[in-house]
Amino acid sequence: RMVPSGLLPALVVETNDGRKQTITESQVIMELLDQWHSVEDGYRQMMPLKNDVEGQKRYRQLANLERELFSWWCTLIFRPEGPGFSSGGMLGKLMGSKGSMSGAMAGFLECLSKVDNALSSTPGPWFFDFADHPTMMDFIYVSHVERMLASCSFWKGLNLRSGAYRGQFPALNAWLDAFEKREAYLAFKSDFYTHVMDIPPQYGPGYDGGFEDDRLSYQMSIKGKDGKSWDLPLSFDDSLQPLYRGPPLPLCVLKAVGIAGDNGGVGVEGTSYENADPEKMAEACRQMAGWKLAGNGVTVAKFAARGGPEGAKNRRKGFGAELADPYALPDDQLIPYVDTALQLVCGALLAQGGPSAHKLALEEMKTGLGGSIGKEKAKDVASALCYLRDRTGVPRDLPLAAARQLRAHLNAAIDFLY
Repeated sequence: RMVPSGLLPALVVETNDGRKQTITESQVIMELLDQWHSVEDGYRQMMPLKNDVEGQKRYRQLANLERELFSWWCTLIFRPEGPGFSSGGMLGKLMGSKGSMSGAMAGFLECLSKVDNALSSTPGPWFFDFADHPTMMDFIYVSHVERMLASCSFWKGLNLRSGAYRGQFPALNAWLDAFEKREAYLAFKSDFYTHVMDIPPQYGPGYDGGFEDDRLSYQMSIKGKDGKSWDLPLSFDDSLQPLYRGPPLPLCVLKAVGIAGDNGGVGVEGTSYENADPEKMAEACRQMAGWKLAGNGVTVAKFAARGGPEGAKNRRKGFGAELADPYALPDDQLIPYVDTALQLVCGALLAQGGPSAHKLALEEMKTGLGGSIGKEKAKDVASALCYLRDRTGVPRDLPLAAARQLRAHLNAAIDFLY
């Protein structure tokens, strides 16, 4: 194996004399790839030119600031918080009516203000203004900032994209908005649930703390336990994870169903979709989820059947991620019943004709479940659907706008079977 520990990403570089070196530091890998794909060969400029002394200096400063921010994040999330304290000045503004905060949270927010200042120093939304697109430094930051948004909400009750924090960190939020308006970002943007499930195996367990009332509310929402975020009828948007500040689905899907962005263009990037027709958008999101499910139905049914009473039995090495077990075996006798249930869920997702047609399709799904899955199998099939629901990943399986529809429709079937 290239990396026995399984650490990713990994790149093997072979020198002219045949020596090989394995590199696992993501920033080094990104910079090497940029060197090998130069502007002269038709690729976009991603880093300051070598003769740009000030640009190179800023690049190093920003890289160091990213490491400082990462360090504060680790201190805040992965260590127990110390006692809180009150403060005036900028920290007082950040706390608002929430009273006191720990030194770790104060340090994290202070560092985040430095990042906001760095972003506000350029005329555009990005860290550098030599291009009208995100560059290397933006990509170095965004993957960790994504994790910070999810983990701070889940473990600390700190929503950095709420109205109050948008006011305190305007450049940071404008930067995130600019990313979200790009279709390419949709392809690798995760949701909070996926992040908080895959963060502990990589970094260790997160510690509850911060603003308790908000934390408890956010945890219920992120894990689909609030009766709203993963349950029908779904709201148009998600207050914790806004869906429509950019294209919520691939542009080809938005074009196919004729959904216009807030700038009037149909299926285009560079705009938000917050004023799109809610019923039309909901149907498009359902149909994308149904299309993906229909195209992989047999495989998905086999996967979900791991959640049956005779499934997920595996004597091989266990995995650190709570929900990961690539070697788990399905409950073979349950597969046909799970397949039938998923076909009925798929029918509800693919319904056309607006809310009334969707309501009728849901009733037909329930009738079908009642007629094809006997009482003796109902709970086993529901368990399999829970297994699938909890392992629906974003963006691996679907973008969030479609994934929430799949999770909610699976829950509708689960509730009926239970």
